[in-house]
Amino acid sequence: MKKEIKNVLMSIGVLLLTSIPSFAFYSDMDTNHWAYKQIKQLSEQSVVVGYPDGSFKPDENVTRAEFASMAIKALGQENATVAQPVNFKDINKNFWAYNAIQKAIYFDLISNPDKGEKFRPYDSVSRAEALSIAVNALTTEQISEQKAKYVLSKVYKDSNDIPSWFIVAAGKAEILGMVVCSPDKAGIMEAERPATRAEVTAILYNMMEQAKLNPNAKLAEAMRKKTGEGYVIENAFVQGAVGTIPAGSIVPIKVANVMGSQISKNGDQFIAKTPEHFITKDKYILIYKGTDVKGQVCQAKPGRLFVRNGVLTLSTDTIVTPNDQAVVEHGTADVTVKKNKFMAWIRKIFKGEKIIVLPDGTVYVKLLDTIKVDLTNGWIFE
Repeated sequence: MKKEIKNVLMSIGVLLLTSIPSFAFYSDMDTNHWAYKQIKQLSEQSVVVGYPDGSFKPDENVTRAEFASMAIKALGQENATVAQPVNFKDINKNFWAYNAIQKAIYFDLISNPDKGEKFRPYDSVSRAEALSIAVNALTTEQISEQKAKYVLSKVYKDSNDIPSWFIVAAGKAEILGMVVCSPDKAGIMEAERPATRAEVTAILYNMMEQAKLNPNAKLAEAMRKKTGEGYVIENAFVQGAVGTIPAGSIVPIKVANVMGSQISKNGDQFIAKTPEHFITKDKYILIYKGTDVKGQVCQAKPGRLFVRNGVLTLSTDTIVTPNDQAVVEHGTADVTVKKNKFMAWIRKIFKGEKIIVLPDGTVYVKLLDTIKVDLTNGWIFE
């Protein structure tokens, strides 16, 4: 009972940690650690997280539930929908990783269990289980058990100890260069040993790299670049699955509150939304309709007759995407009133123009930062 309570608390802790910004590096690691590169990159992408004390604990174990959650995050499928969930004897809908586990099954990372089977969420994930899930995320060349045994025997001293159910997956993982061994464990598979946090992170990193090239059928559909109609950002460009909105691009936003040269003050906060998808010329979706844009009034001067026209300048500082990702983004907008040539001439002479933006009013923002987006899931790279 005490063990179960401890595991529950640890799982809750892992869940809470997902809302804590990832550390660029950890107090118990340095650049000489064999998995530093993988841990740093996946931390920056919030696939793995550290502990509140600033440590990573690379040699600690990972539960099966935690690994399922990490794998789904690594593949960018947190927002996928599962129509027919699978029932397990030892978890229910209130379990913190329930949805991630269901998605892992849907995407064929985990075999569909027999009715009433246990998931064993608090058991440590073994190296074999972690590598099997990583291989299952891919479309791979089929190999025989005989070939797998041959490939593994050339590298691993304990190849005869690899469980039969894992032989083929292990062979595929070795062929693809996905097997992870720390320097002091070189040439030893240790398939049934619990995987450490460092090993899990490196395995997930390898899975992510391979999935970019050869995802399994369900993931391929989910990971395809999304397209749609919307506001075309002419100078945006695409490289692979990454779309880039260059700094200097002009985009529209619709504000939610009234602002004006006569009523706003410097520092007043505002929130706005993207009125439509922002897309490339090839219709790949860069920023989704309904994305929140937050900022403040950085300059407001009332218009005075014969003295000056009103001034209203806004600055944006945050984008909050539909998948709840908050990203720092700087932009600026000089709000103006549309005028024909005659009125523009009049306002140059008879100053005093007043500027007002009503709710749902459109403001055009010049982006000061380059924005890079994963076109498969809308994730913005920070």
